[in-house]
Amino acid sequence: MKALLDSSTTGLFIDTTFAKEKGFKMEKLKKPLLVRNVDGTANTEGAIMHQVECNMFFKGHVERVRMDMCNLGKTELILGMPWLAAHNPEIDWEKGEVKIMHCPPIYGKRKQEGKEKKVRKTEKNKDEEVLRELVPRRFWKWKKVFGKMESERMPVQKT
Repeated sequence: MKALLDSSTTGLFIDTTFAKEKGFKMEKLKKPLLVRNVDGTANTEGAIMHQVECNMFFKGHVERVRMDMCNLGKTELILGMPWLAAHNPEIDWEKGEVKIMHCPPIYGKRKQEGKEKKVRKTEKNKDEEVLRELVPRRFWKWKKVFGKMESERMPVQKT
């Protein structure tokens, strides 16, 4: 499958039809999430009601991700800015190649030089350490916004 890397997208998304066809287990969100398409129009499915949690494999890189489900048209997956910022992939535009050279511990495990480097499940205090390393001190009072779940969501549309 192919994924669209989109730096203007504020989350990780999977197409609803694709997710259902492949049998992904859907998890209902506590609150619907309003979403707009890139052109500003409302998504044909309306608010996001479900998400999926799945393993993502790419050239030896393995991670567990949560993706919000919505209508993506012909696109199956969109990896937006939270994923791009965390992994900072190297992109060769001429060759059309993507390489993941950096994988933060909170994203899972990565194979390196034929050996699999396992990353332990992080406890809450470990996540706090990672957050404090990645987020400048002046922003710590808003740390909830930088959490994994919050950073993968599209902002609520205010009307």
